[in-house]
Amino acid sequence: MKNKITISDSELTLEDVRGFLAEPQQIELSETARLKIKANRAYLEKKISVPGARHYGINTGFGALCDVEIPLDQLEQLQENLLMSHACGMGDEVKPEVVKLMMLLKIKALAQGYSGVSLETVEQLVHLYNKGILPVVWEVGSLGASGDLAPLSHLCLPLLGKGTVRVNGEKCAAETALKNAGLQPIKLKSKEGLALINGTQFMCSWGCYSILEAERVAKLADLTAAISVDAFDAQTSPFHPAIQKIRNHRGQIESAANVLHFLKGSEIAARPKHNVQDPYSFRCVPQVHGAVKYAVSQVRDVFEKEMNAVTDNPLIFEAEDLILSGGNFHGEPLAIALDYLTIAMSELASISERRTFQLISGKQGLPKFLVNDSGLNSGLMIPQYTAAAIVSMNKQLATPASVDTITSSDGQEDHVSMGANAAVKCYKVVYNIEKVLAIEFMTAMQALDFRQPLRSSPIIEQIKSDYRKLVPFYDKDRIIYDDIQVTVDFMRTLSLH
Repeated sequence: MKNKITISDSELTLEDVRGFLAEPQQIELSETARLKIKANRAYLEKKISVPGARHYGINTGFGALCDVEIPLDQLEQLQENLLMSHACGMGDEVKPEVVKLMMLLKIKALAQGYSGVSLETVEQLVHLYNKGILPVVWEVGSLGASGDLAPLSHLCLPLLGKGTVRVNGEKCAAETALKNAGLQPIKLKSKEGLALINGTQFMCSWGCYSILEAERVAKLADLTAAISVDAFDAQTSPFHPAIQKIRNHRGQIESAANVLHFLKGSEIAARPKHNVQDPYSFRCVPQVHGAVKYAVSQVRDVFEKEMNAVTDNPLIFEAEDLILSGGNFHGEPLAIALDYLTIAMSELASISERRTFQLISGKQGLPKFLVNDSGLNSGLMIPQYTAAAIVSMNKQLATPASVDTITSSDGQEDHVSMGANAAVKCYKVVYNIEKVLAIEFMTAMQALDFRQPLRSSPIIEQIKSDYRKLVPFYDKDRIIYDDIQVTVDFMRTLSLH
């Protein structure tokens, strides 16, 4: 029996999203939401029946064509034309998890009763989700200004039996999928096409997904750093609570506490050290990792607001007797937050690669490149190159998208957020960090073996024991690609508390 997520007046949180992604869910509309949608639609139909009334996108053209009035008998065709003409995305397919989130967030926005859509249209979107019919959406095409026009067009075309979908992972025509599921294509009424494709659900969904991944990766970064601290035989004094307390940044305090937790009971950590101070990549873990955690928490706040926002245009306020054209679809709040998250997360990879570099440098009693008989064997020389290449790629991806803009729609849309581009590259950076951390993890585990018979903490030794069942000690050169891939997968199985 699948769990249900009810779309109602209550706000969605990122923890709801975490559960939504973790296990199959069915979506349902609350009775309150259904009544709101119906009342809002009835009000809109009453307003557009007034002779001479003109409302943007309802009985006019779109964008630079906003002054072209459309006859009443062509309003349905206007909305269908809108979706077809705007479905011009390109690039890679959007991950199914993100498409699911787009559907959830679009339903949530429409269900608040400010978009003028019919209940039938919202229910059709719910049916598609619940029947496992996932629209094929492309990553590139949105400027993040008039909403995510191209990706949302691809998302919503299947409501009409048009476009392409995936069912159980297999691509097919939307018309075929609807027929097989016992669904009929709908006809869009006035305003509905615009309500469906105006909105920030593409960049918001990518951002939500990236935040959850960023939180997971940040915990892995603390663990990996702790392993490296013992592997390098580094001082633990930089993690002492007294240091963190007098700077009093929550993320810094948390990161230092995590490292000490993972190292508790370590023989290596407890023994006297010859080195007075360690390189910054070890000594400043609390400050760097902590700053990243703080950034993630700030971005989380922005996205939890956006998840519950109404971001299409125009907006219908029946209680105030108003139809207002505005700019809630503009992605600037998300674009800036996504750029901030990208910059912050790239630092986790940057400092991780530096720890890897130190571990293979032949310092602290470790052999050069962490292999016996070096020269004949290159050891772990080249994984650091790979980590460095990824870190440099992240630096390039961290160039802010939100400082860019380009005029479109014949000058009507003369400032855009580029939030969609910011969203896609943010995820790519978060995904890249896993690989850099995996290289550090693999390197630190190799270095720990050279510390024997001294042991690390019970937590780390247990993780190492499990890991060594999959990736053996590197005694002579072998194909390292396989080891790195297995390490990425292994780290995803770790449950850190």
